[in-house]
Amino acid sequence: MSYHENVRKFEKINQKMNQGKKKKDSDDSAAKKNKPGKSIEQGKKIKEDKVAFASEVKKSTRAMADFEKKSTKFKADADKKKTSGKYPGNNKAFAEDKGKTKKNLCFAKKDESIYKGHEETSAASKSRCPYFKKCGACQMIDTPYDKQLRQKHAHVQELLEPYTRVASFIGMEEPEHYRCKVHAVFTHDKKGNPLSGIYREGTHDVVPIDSCLLEDEKADAIIASIRGMLKSFKIKTYDEDNGFGLLRHVLIRIGKNTGEIMVVLVTVSPIFPSKNNFVKALLKEHPEITTIVMNINDKQTSMILGDKEKTMYGPGFIYDTCCGMKFKISPKSFYQVNPIQQEVLYNTAIDMAQLSGNEIALDCYSGVGTIGIIASPHVKEVISVELNKDAVKDAKINAKINDVNNITFYENDATRFMQQMADSGDHVDLVFMDPPRAGSTPEFITSMINLAPAKVVYISCSPDSLARDLELITKGGYEVKKAIPVDMFPFTRSIETVVLLSKR
Repeated sequence: MSYHENVRKFEKINQKMNQGKKKKDSDDSAAKKNKPGKSIEQGKKIKEDKVAFASEVKKSTRAMADFEKKSTKFKADADKKKTSGKYPGNNKAFAEDKGKTKKNLCFAKKDESIYKGHEETSAASKSRCPYFKKCGACQMIDTPYDKQLRQKHAHVQELLEPYTRVASFIGMEEPEHYRCKVHAVFTHDKKGNPLSGIYREGTHDVVPIDSCLLEDEKADAIIASIRGMLKSFKIKTYDEDNGFGLLRHVLIRIGKNTGEIMVVLVTVSPIFPSKNNFVKALLKEHPEITTIVMNINDKQTSMILGDKEKTMYGPGFIYDTCCGMKFKISPKSFYQVNPIQQEVLYNTAIDMAQLSGNEIALDCYSGVGTIGIIASPHVKEVISVELNKDAVKDAKINAKINDVNNITFYENDATRFMQQMADSGDHVDLVFMDPPRAGSTPEFITSMINLAPAKVVYISCSPDSLARDLELITKGGYEVKKAIPVDMFPFTRSIETVVLLSKR
C-alpha cells in the first residue's frame, strides 16, 4: 500500500475515533469489513490465543498493586569523604564492576542502613550544595559520579533481572549544569523583599536559591537579574495565601546547540507595568536573550503555566537541534531538559532498532514528534500519535521545518489509537513507545500485541513501571533482547532505560 493510501486510511480511522463511541454492532461490522478473511480454523486458533492472553492480562493487572509495593525503593548512598569534583570514568559508558555483588553495589533491598548512612553523612559533613538539606531535588549531590552510576545500574539490573542482563550505563562527561529548562518560583520575605527558588520537595514552601549545580548557569544569572529588577519597577511577587502580587514564576528555556534563550514571565494579570522599559532593561543585562513571553495564570492552581500568552519580545519561541534535526520549542512544548543526553538516548533507540529503511513505524506518546522525526530518514513511514493538541501542533511544524514528508500525526489517546488499529487489522513493523513515568496500560499493551509488530523499542523514565510492563509484554509473545540505561538526570535517582523487544 502506498504512503498516500495509508494516510487516507488512517485519516478515516482518526475521524471514526473523534466521532465518539458508536454502537457495538456498528463497530463489529466495521471491524469485520476491514479485516481480511480467515479460515474457520484460523479464526478458532486466534480466538483461543486471545482468550489465553486476556487471562494473563487480568492476572498481571491484579498483580500490579502488589508489584509496586514490592518494587525496590530507589535509595541513594553517599560517600563519607568529600568529593573532589572530578568524575572518573564518565567519558565512557560506565562499565559494570564484575567483582562486586549486588550487596556491595549498595542497592540491596534489605540493606536499609545504606540510606540511613547517606542521611547521617549528609548531616555530619558539609554538602557541595548549600541548599541540599532544604531542597531535596538532587538526592545524590554528594555521591561521586562513578558511584552514582554503579548504584543506578544495580537498581535497574535488579528489576530487569528476570528478562535480560542490563548493559553498561551511559553517563555524562560533564554531569553538572545540564538542565536547560529552569523554573523559579517567585515570592517575598516578611519585609517584602523579592525571593526566587524552588519548592521544597513535596511541599509548596519556597527554598530561596541563587544558583544550582544542576541548572544552566546562564539561566540562573537571568533569573537573578529579574529578581534584582523587581523593586525598581515596583513589581510585586505573588502571594499564594492572599492572592496579591503579579509575578508568580519565571521559566527559562535554552537551546543548547543553537544558543537561543527564551524567558517566560508567569503573571496573574495581562497588564505588566512599564513593560517596554522592563524588557529593555533585561535585554541590556542579557542581550543574548532571543525572546520574552508573558504567560497569564490567574487560577488558584499548582500548574505553572496558564492558557494565555503574550509575546513581549522576539518570536515567542526558540529552536534547538537534536540528531541533525531542528525543533521548535514554545513555552509549553515538551523537550528533554538534558539535551546532551537526549541525543544519546534517541540515537541509542534508533541504533537498537536496526532499521532497514522499509519499515512502517508507529510512534506512541510522541510529544512534539522528536523520536518519529529523527527516525523518519531510517524508515519507510512513521505514524505518530499524541493526545496533547499543542504538542501535535508543534510536531507538524517540526516536520515541516525538517522537510519530513513520510510522517503523519494524529491527536488521540495512544491506547485508543492502538486498539482501533488492532481492530482494523492494520500492520506496523515497529513500535516506539515513550510513556509517562506511570508506564503504559494493560489495554495499550494488549492492543499492541494484537497488532503484532516485529519489534518494540520501549523508552522508559521509570525502571519500576518498565519492569511491570515488561512482565505483561513478555507474556504476550515478546522477549527482551537488550536494555541500555542512560543517565539523563545526574545527581538524582531518576533513570532512563531503552529496551528492545522482539516477537518470538
